[in-house]
Amino acid sequence: IINFAAESHVDRSINNPSMFCDTNITGTMNLLNSAKKNNIKKYLQISTDEVYGSLNFKDAPFTENHQLAPNSPYSASKASADLLVRSYYKSFNLPVNITRSSNNYGPYQFPEKLIPLMINNALNNKSLPVYGKGINIRDWLHVEDHCKAILDVLLEGRVGEIYNIGGDSEIANIELIKKLLKILDRPQSLITFVKDRPGHDLRYAMNHNKITKELHWKPEVNFEKGLKMTVEWYISNRIWLENVITKEYLKFYEKQYKNR
Repeated sequence: IINFAAESHVDRSINNPSMFCDTNITGTMNLLNSAKKNNIKKYLQISTDEVYGSLNFKDAPFTENHQLAPNSPYSASKASADLLVRSYYKSFNLPVNITRSSNNYGPYQFPEKLIPLMINNALNNKSLPVYGKGINIRDWLHVEDHCKAILDVLLEGRVGEIYNIGGDSEIANIELIKKLLKILDRPQSLITFVKDRPGHDLRYAMNHNKITKELHWKPEVNFEKGLKMTVEWYISNRIWLENVITKEYLKFYEKQYKNR
């Protein structure tokens, strides 16, 4: 079992924490019980860098031994799920692994996430909402690199171990958005600074030495190239983008940014 299933948007978790507990914690427990009952060969939990909390600008990147310090209902629910997975390994000898990755980007990402949100808004000449001053830093990992790492851990990861999956591509949100606008040939005047998110983590950065040393994985997609490929994909698949933007999503977007 590979558990990708999760509610994963921080803003939505602030608006409705219980939904995140139901899906991310109870849902994980249900899968663990099923895995235990059916004697599966391995259970792999897909987690996030956000369970570690926030770094300052000069802090060393997170390692697997960093304490859990989640700052949002989303990251708290994922940290709780990670601890459940650990408990089933310790209590029931269930063969498990946990992976924690940086922010993902690439094709088919739902447009509430930062990169596709900015691409979609820019394509439609709509304002690009940026939290605070845009100085928050994220490490970006192309989805293809992430999938390769997951497969490596599934097949070769040591049972009971946690593996960080980092992209080696730290960048401030505002600089990322400027890059996207340049690729799309849209003006920076579309950028609109809005009220910051409560408990907004300043910086994420991942040390992936463990998975590199043990499983010989490292990110291969250059960030600049990957970003251009992603923009080109969304331009070529605008019908897909239009089809996934539902009334529910538009209602969420309006509520989230209208009064900021």
